[in-house]
Amino acid sequence: MKNKFNDLALAILRVGFSGMLLTHGVPKIKILLENPGGFSDPLGVGNTVSLILALIGEVVAPIFIILGLKTRIAAIPAIGTMAVAAFIVHAQDSFGTKEKALLYLIGFIVIALVGAGKYSVDKK
Repeated sequence: MKNKFNDLALAILRVGFSGMLLTHGVPKIKILLENPGGFSDPLGVGNTVSLILALIGEVVAPIFIILGLKTRIAAIPAIGTMAVAAFIVHAQDSFGTKEKALLYLIGFIVIALVGAGKYSVDKK
């Protein structure tokens, strides 16, 4: 049964998770412009490619998700980026260190599963 607050809750989830992830992604734009070779390469595809993939997952995708534009598809790069962060970049770290990436991962999985809700560009 659909609760009258479900769409509001989805909007809060989308904007909250995506807005917070942007705080991690936006500083990477400066790295791309100044020293992309200094970015880590956890997938072995090259530093610059890894950085661009991170920017797609942490900047481009969250902007689409905030707007509610192609939300389910946009959540996929965010999910991938957070999975890499949790299970590759922080694989040897303590749970406390990888916890943030795991929380983002769970949030974006939920967004991918349920979609944007009524308060989104997709529903207009």
